[in-house]
Amino acid sequence: MTLTVFLAVLAAAFLHAGWNALIKAGPSKQTAMFVLTTGHAAIGLAVAALHPLPAPQVWPWLLGSALIHTAYQLFLAHALEQGDLSRVYPIARGTAPLIVLAVSLALLPDRVAPLSVAGIVTLGAGIAIMARGALRLGESRRMLPHALGAAAATAGYTLTDGLGARVSGAPVAYVGWLMVLSAVFFTPAIVALKGRGVLRTGRRGWAVGLLAAAGSFGAYAIAVWAMTRAPIALVGALRETSILFAVLIGWLAFGERMDRTKALAAALIVTGVILTRLAPTA
Repeated sequence: MTLTVFLAVLAAAFLHAGWNALIKAGPSKQTAMFVLTTGHAAIGLAVAALHPLPAPQVWPWLLGSALIHTAYQLFLAHALEQGDLSRVYPIARGTAPLIVLAVSLALLPDRVAPLSVAGIVTLGAGIAIMARGALRLGESRRMLPHALGAAAATAGYTLTDGLGARVSGAPVAYVGWLMVLSAVFFTPAIVALKGRGVLRTGRRGWAVGLLAAAGSFGAYAIAVWAMTRAPIALVGALRETSILFAVLIGWLAFGERMDRTKALAAALIVTGVILTRLAPTA
């Protein structure tokens, strides 16, 4: 992974933590997620208009990923309703690199250096400690299945989009079409689950949601582009430095508890990221 890709993925990680914090700050997480996907669709259409239609072989990847993104958004919003950002986000995001690593080593041609594997496993240890802390401190256990569901969906769309963008050859256009399709699938899904009231929000809700959408689109476009330049498992792991940003935002902006368990978990996460950066591509 080159320094340019490394810094770009770090910037994407910060943007990702930022838009999650905006969703958490809203009174209705599901409504905020609807506004986010609407903003995604608007940006996606503008981006798609500047590029040719994807080739036929790209559409199965786009459709599959859009369905997985819909599941991710539903799981994440439910998890954020039940738990702290600084607890939900690390579990939801940090479990995914381990899944991606396992699939990459088993099925993909990408070669991942042993030090990168060690870094990803260290990162996973930090996530395990974070989850254990949630249970030990008696925080809402109802958030764990939703957070783990979001993690599984993250792993699924990371692999799907990394491969789909390679087939496409145009990662930014790929993300544009993906966001349009995700909105098409997410809107009826959230209405079926929550009713039409979930679609109503005020001016502030739209402003915050659209700001989150811009940050989210930029973060994911960078990540998908990076996966066409470096091993998918490595980009997926480095992207989860967003966990550290989310923990800090939860502590400083929302006044969430910062104890030794969270601090240790965050330190392991940072160590894992450093290991992935130091490792050469095998």
